[in-house]
Amino acid sequence: MAAVNDTTFTHAMFLLTGIPGQEDVYLWIAVPFCALYVILIVGNSVILLIIKTNSVLHEPMYIFLSMLAVTDLALSIVTGPTILGVFLFNSREISLHACFAQLFFIHFLQCIESSVLLLMAFDRFVAISNPLRYASILTLPRIANMGLVCVLRGLAVILPLTLLVQRYRYCRANVLSHSYCLHMEVMNMACADITVNNIYGLVITVLTVGLDSLLIFISYLLILKTVLSIASRAEFLVALNTCASHLCAVLLFYTPEFSLTLMHRFAKSSSPLPHVVLGYIYLLVPPLMNPIVYSVKSKHLRARIVRVFVK
Repeated sequence: MAAVNDTTFTHAMFLLTGIPGQEDVYLWIAVPFCALYVILIVGNSVILLIIKTNSVLHEPMYIFLSMLAVTDLALSIVTGPTILGVFLFNSREISLHACFAQLFFIHFLQCIESSVLLLMAFDRFVAISNPLRYASILTLPRIANMGLVCVLRGLAVILPLTLLVQRYRYCRANVLSHSYCLHMEVMNMACADITVNNIYGLVITVLTVGLDSLLIFISYLLILKTVLSIASRAEFLVALNTCASHLCAVLLFYTPEFSLTLMHRFAKSSSPLPHVVLGYIYLLVPPLMNPIVYSVKSKHLRARIVRVFVK
């Protein structure tokens, strides 16, 4: 696509930004970020190890949880080097191709995580509404196919987005407001008409994150209808308790996701700080909290984690 005013050059790199105005204390800020990444990686790795080594946990709910942990680990690997590089070494430069690659993987993994959360909602719906057929409906081959569909769906919607943004020339300001690359911000730096990317980005947001969250909401309405028909109060509480950890994971993921999307598209703030803080919450809090939430709420998982650390 032709650049504005027939501009013939393009920037060779983008400049990442940590927290504006806090450059003098970046090393101190790096300490909690390093601690967060260590906890995040250890927490998700322990979840994977426990599920893999305990055959009693080879159930659909825990297999979906392991998919979530793999996605969270991959997201930390994709974002960790640039975030920690900015705060530890003031390494702000990132080449265009490296930025496009990071952009692709961030949105690709976020799309997969949204899909996995939807699968987990379906798992809870089947477990509560049709417990006798639970094992026959969610078989291992069927779960594997579901996981493959999540990956293919992510590729199908995010790869064209990345290819579209690569076509532009970037000759405007090349300073990003985050210490990682997001599509909504990168495309606004193009010296071209970005209408196609803008519309496509909005459409895939609605058809992935928006649709997934709507289907999760519907599944919980159906779950609520089912549990309200349960006569025993104890059974009613047990059924709701099995959904508590997934509900927490859903809120942790979708709340910052929608907030950041709305901020980038519609909020006109004179200070970049709200965008920056929400951006870190969007990337770091769900992968950090998911292992903690599931460890606290799942009795079987918690018992095995305690046993590992006691040994």
